[in-house]
Amino acid sequence: MKVFNRAKREYLRRRNGEGTFADSLCLSLANSAMFPAIRKNIGPNLKALICGSAPLPPETQLFFMMIGIPVLQVYGLTETTAICTMDDPRHFEPGRVGPAIPGTEMTLAESGEILVRGPNIFPGYWQRPAETAKALEGGWFHTGDQGDADASGNWRITGRLKNLIILNSGHNIAPEPLEDALAARLPEAQQILLLGNQRSFLAALVTVAGTNGSGKSSQNGFSGERIQAVINELNTNLPHYKQIRAFHVVAEPFSIENGLLTANGKFKRDVISARFAAEIENLYQKKPA
Repeated sequence: MKVFNRAKREYLRRRNGEGTFADSLCLSLANSAMFPAIRKNIGPNLKALICGSAPLPPETQLFFMMIGIPVLQVYGLTETTAICTMDDPRHFEPGRVGPAIPGTEMTLAESGEILVRGPNIFPGYWQRPAETAKALEGGWFHTGDQGDADASGNWRITGRLKNLIILNSGHNIAPEPLEDALAARLPEAQQILLLGNQRSFLAALVTVAGTNGSGKSSQNGFSGERIQAVINELNTNLPHYKQIRAFHVVAEPFSIENGLLTANGKFKRDVISARFAAEIENLYQKKPA
């Protein structure tokens, strides 16, 4: 495990144009002995993976790239006949989903919503003319997703417009990037859901099996103090309105069975907020950290 961790550190440093000689030896050792064994265990004939349907954490994509399995991302919706974008196998960036496929145009509305048009766009919803007119307003399909494109036209999906948190200060915040950033720093947590719509600051619900609302747990030293320390670290590089000021630990993870996740594993944000209304109200009655 020590060799693997040092090899991983060196791999990430190399991507940032850094690195040390000692870690480079670990990476060379891992490349020659450890990573081939991992690839063989995953699938000896596997050459690459294509990922879609839900956002892929950059850390997951980087792991597979490190062991020698390229992971290409695509983006699209049912209304766009599957895909709008696809990574170029010759050049792709973790966390982005590639450029628009030939024949498809993509742009951003003033709200940051991704708009798409092209021959792959559906003609409308069956017997729902009002919804069709709204979805295809102005000749563009309104995806409901937020994102951006870099100078080369490589797109990134940052969240769903309907999930946008609007603080009472007027600041608009997509919760998904912050949830992912906190989850990456807090692997002990099973789920993290951001709160704050029409509130004065952001807060979070954190689920970890075997805990209670105080955050006490014997699992891997997990505690409320640990959560707070990680949140403080994350907040350091965030503007004041994106900083998380409070949290509550939920004993039972959100699941399809308890009605808090959709069939494809996404948060039912409104249902969760209603289920934990008392706990959430208590967070906002306290003085923020």
